[in-house]
Amino acid sequence: CSGFIYRIYSNFGYSISRTSYQQRSDGKEVSYENAQPGDIICYDGHVALYIGGGYIVHASTAKTGIKLGKANYRSILSVRRII
Repeated sequence: CSGFIYRIYSNFGYSISRTSYQQRSDGKEVSYENAQPGDIICYDGHVALYIGGGYIVHASTAKTGIKLGKANYRSILSVRRII
């Protein structure tokens, strides 16, 4: 999951940490209520990219691949704004 987020940001010229734990400290924290598309949603051991409207895109498992889902499907630990 963190590799997926890392790759998205690096493709647009942004440098972020590599692991989900480290990404939880990247950028600045914003509230979920103020989340914008492109923010990183951090969960326990997982990260996803917020795409707006309460939805995320994330790397689920090697078997299921990249998935679209609701941002609140798990407890949100932090929302990080990189840009």
